[in-house]
Amino acid sequence: MLSKRILICAIVLLLAVVGTAAAVELTPKEMLGKNLFFDENLSEPKGQDCAVCHGSEAGWTGTDSNINAHGSVYEGAVQGRFGNRKPPSSAYATSSPIFHFEKGKGGFFIGGNFWDGRATGEKLGNPAADQAQGPFLNPLEQNNPDASAVVQKVCSSNYVDLFKQVWGDNACDNVSEAYDNIALSIAAYEASSEVNQFSSKYDYFLTGRAELTKQEKEGLLLFKGKAKCDKCHPSDGERSLFTDFTYDNLGTPRNPENPFYNMAEFNPLGAAFVDTGLGGFLSTQSDFLQLQKENYGKFKVPTLRNVDKRPTPDFIKAYSHNGYFKSLKEIVHFYNTRDVLPVCGFEGSREGVNCWPLPELALNMNTKELGNLGLTDEEEDDIVAFLKTLSDGFIPPE
Repeated sequence: MLSKRILICAIVLLLAVVGTAAAVELTPKEMLGKNLFFDENLSEPKGQDCAVCHGSEAGWTGTDSNINAHGSVYEGAVQGRFGNRKPPSSAYATSSPIFHFEKGKGGFFIGGNFWDGRATGEKLGNPAADQAQGPFLNPLEQNNPDASAVVQKVCSSNYVDLFKQVWGDNACDNVSEAYDNIALSIAAYEASSEVNQFSSKYDYFLTGRAELTKQEKEGLLLFKGKAKCDKCHPSDGERSLFTDFTYDNLGTPRNPENPFYNMAEFNPLGAAFVDTGLGGFLSTQSDFLQLQKENYGKFKVPTLRNVDKRPTPDFIKAYSHNGYFKSLKEIVHFYNTRDVLPVCGFEGSREGVNCWPLPELALNMNTKELGNLGLTDEEEDDIVAFLKTLSDGFIPPE
């Protein structure tokens, strides 16, 4: 397993260089964050860095095609331990505002990081930095016993001089401050132009340096119109992030291959476990307890940038919080037909073809912006063609 991860990380680093249109000069803090992001020693046992779940060649999300094709959840540093959700992209995530409730129009939550928003940004003033502290201490991920263990590893690393250059000669003296600065450094790298390149075909199209095909243009029109994608993934002008940082329940079915169902030590409910998403996080927050029920089943609206970024054409990417969908065509078809096709279970049922399974949690399901869009098969293909223009690393014609 360790040798496989080393190979994956080597590929990630190579593609990060090759896939960048122009060499990126990082600031000292960003370079420090990059060192931290790719440091395999920051797990217990060592061997797992951030890139295992957030690789550049896959759009800064999961890098194992076989895992994506099945449970979509990645194994942590301890063999046999898995989380319960698919890794979200770490790119284009640093613009998410601090988690808060917007009043008006019924009210809704916006901002934060992680699928359920629990990295609020209230601690460090940056949701991406709050998020960066989570995996280090999560027993299902990098499994360090405490912040002190992480700080000790960083302060004995081969980049400790850079850590002190950025945060001062006494950067290792206070564990709490050092741990915060580690997270802020990772967030700085995640905000860098090496990670957020804005170098897709769509970006070059907006600046007049590339042309979309007829099908891609049709897909863009549908994206902003009939398909209603733009309602949650706004594409308003240059450098748009294709997310509004809100939360939604799409009615996604359970992923029966999720390994979390078989982890009795961490999931005593077993197969009866239901991921309540944002509502589950709100149930732990005294200020928002009264709003938990109306937010059950909602998950963060992800960016669509790099949504089709993959190292090879046959590489499988998974979509939605639990990775139930295995292609862009499949999830677009779900948005289009969720409320049209019958529930699976009858003789001859074929998921995604003539039926859909029940949602994991139907409460609060969005029925206004998806479910019965009336798109033709050709129009679905047009939308997929447009989504494929959002991958970074496009080389414009001379």
